[in-house]
Amino acid sequence: MKAFRDASYDLHRYPSSDHRGLRHAIASVHGLDPDRIICGAGSDEIIAFLCQAYSGEGTEVLHTEHGFGMYRISALANGATPVEVKENERVTDVDALLAGCTKKTRLVFIANPNNPTGTMIGLSEIERLAKGIPKQAILVLDGAYAEYVEGYDGGAALVEAHDNIVMTRTFSKLYGLGGLRVGWGYGPAHIIDVLNRVRGPFNVSQAGLNAAEAAIKDVAYAEHCRIENARWRTWMADALAEIGVPSDVSCANFILARFKSKAEAEACDDYLQTQGLIVRRVAGYKLPACLRITVGDESACRRVVHAIRQFKGD
Repeated sequence: MKAFRDASYDLHRYPSSDHRGLRHAIASVHGLDPDRIICGAGSDEIIAFLCQAYSGEGTEVLHTEHGFGMYRISALANGATPVEVKENERVTDVDALLAGCTKKTRLVFIANPNNPTGTMIGLSEIERLAKGIPKQAILVLDGAYAEYVEGYDGGAALVEAHDNIVMTRTFSKLYGLGGLRVGWGYGPAHIIDVLNRVRGPFNVSQAGLNAAEAAIKDVAYAEHCRIENARWRTWMADALAEIGVPSDVSCANFILARFKSKAEAEACDDYLQTQGLIVRRVAGYKLPACLRITVGDESACRRVVHAIRQFKGD
């Protein structure tokens, strides 16, 4: 908050155009090359840069069945054809993605962990995908929720080992800076060079840059948040399963609660709203019988479970 407030004294000045301070802070924390990092107004903008630079009319952009909606939106915005690939029980299916590739494929997007399912695949499967896609294609690993997974680098090591992988990350999730819109990407030098040619010079506010730099340097607090999230995510998933609302094992900061039908999911959402609780319907992600429930602190988790238990009549 201090970094954000301090930026208010220089609001008449344009922000940094090369994001040097934040790039070097990210590089220091994650052990990366700062010259291969690009910053954007959320990872959404990095996704948009990739589609703008590498897709277009006559090309295809692959994404998974329940993948993040911005992949499709950015592909369409640039005249490309989005191609939806089936998942296997709400988990990314590498074989299906490989089968979906054609000579027109330019980008393959996967969120790992995925939003809104919370599921993820292992590094060996990602590497198999990277090696199997066409030579002209780029694999994009959306690591918006990577910080919630202990020991997971979001795919950074794979970026180092391959010239066709880009990793995107954000400060909107674990770092809680969604309102400031700050994200970043890491990739081969030749791809980052192209993306920087597409990027506008002042695409991230100075307040956002300052706050993100302070946030990523606070490694101890980030780890505390990860541990607390994992603790209450497990508790909430187990508590809901006991009353007949199962979910897949989640690696993110939410669970995807599965109800018996679309009608039951919507009725539960309606009831939760009467209790002052907001969850997310995900029919737009072709999951009409599910609700995505964010993991809060102990009080919030206990409150939402109590409300769903009341709704279920238990």
